[in-house]
Amino acid sequence: MTELERAVARIDAGAVERNCRRLRSEIGAGTALCAVVKADGYGHGAVHAAEAALRGGASWRAVATAGEAAELRRRHVAAPLLVMGALTPAELREAVAADADVVAWTPELAAAARALAGARIHVKLDTGMGRLGTKDVDLASSLVRDGAVGLMTHFATADEPGDELFPEQLERFTEFVEEARAERPDLLVHAANSAATLRERAAHFDMVRCGVSIYGLDPFQGDPADRGLEPALALESWVAAVRDFEPGDGAGYGRTWRAELATAVATVPIGYGDGWRRGLSNNCEVLIRGRRRPVVGTVSMDNITVEVGRGSDVEVGDAVTLIGRQGDERILAEEVAGRLGTINYEITCGLSPRVRRKPVG
Repeated sequence: MTELERAVARIDAGAVERNCRRLRSEIGAGTALCAVVKADGYGHGAVHAAEAALRGGASWRAVATAGEAAELRRRHVAAPLLVMGALTPAELREAVAADADVVAWTPELAAAARALAGARIHVKLDTGMGRLGTKDVDLASSLVRDGAVGLMTHFATADEPGDELFPEQLERFTEFVEEARAERPDLLVHAANSAATLRERAAHFDMVRCGVSIYGLDPFQGDPADRGLEPALALESWVAAVRDFEPGDGAGYGRTWRAELATAVATVPIGYGDGWRRGLSNNCEVLIRGRRRPVVGTVSMDNITVEVGRGSDVEVGDAVTLIGRQGDERILAEEVAGRLGTINYEITCGLSPRVRRKPVG
C-alpha cells in the first residue's frame, strides 16, 4: 500500500524523459531540444525535470530568472542554460556568474552584458508577442553584429490552430533570420515553444524551447495522449474523515452545498493553501477507490469535502487522486483547467510549496 501523505505531487521522471524522446523524434537530429524548467519546472520540480530532460535527449535548459539559473548550477545540473526573462543589473551579473546565456533587446542591455566576462547574448526580436524584445529590425541587426551568439523570438498564438498571427510571426522572423545569417551563419536561432514545435516544422530552426509538453501537458489543452505525451504529475491526498449527512446538512464555509438526500461526505485534507483553487468549489471531481466523486461545498484553505454516498465503501485512509489515474479512471490537469477557464500549466504551477514533490519512476 502506498504511504499516505496530506498533499503530495508524485512526479514521474520517466514520463519527462519519454516526453523528451517523443519531442526529439518530432524535431529531428539537426535541431536541439531546450527543456524549459522555469517556475520550478512548471510546478514539477526544476532539478529533477532538468535531469530527466537531459536523459531524454534535451541538450539545453531554459529558465526565466537569474535565481533559477543559479539554483540549477548549485544543484550541479550541467548543460547549456538560457535565462529568458528581464534582468536587473544585479540579476544579470548573477546569471552570467551561473554560466548562463542571457537575452538582450536594447543597446543598454547588450552593453551591460558585454561588460561582464564570458557573457553570451541572444538577441530577441519581437515579431508580435508584444512583451519583451525589439521590433526595430535595424537595432536587432546591430545587436547581432556586435557579437550575439543567438537570435530568438516567441510566438503569441501558436496554441491556436488556424489563427492568422502565428504564420505572420513566423514569416517575419524567417525573413530576418535569412538576412542575419548572411553575416552570421554561426547564430543559434530558436523560436518554437511546445505548440509551435508540434504544429509547424518550419518553426524549428536550430533549437526548440519546449515547456508544457515535456511534462506531458497538452499545449493545445486537449488530451496529451493524442499527441503521444504522458502526464508526469499526479496530485494525491487521503480520506481523513467520513461522516453521515441527513437531508439539509451543509458542508464547508457558507453552506454552498446541502445534502438533498441522506448521504455521506468525506473530508480530504487539501485546499487552496495547497493550490487546489477555491473556484473548484462544487465544480470538480476526485478519484476514490477508482471512482469519480464530486467535490461538494466550498474549497477551504486546508480541506475539501467530497460526497461519497450513504453506505459507500469509502473509508478513512483511502487514497484520493485529484490529478492522475486510479484504475480505469483518470483526471487530467486539462480537465481541472477547463473547470476554471484557464490553462493546464497554471494548475501545476499553482501547486504551493506545501505540496511535497516526490520523484517516482
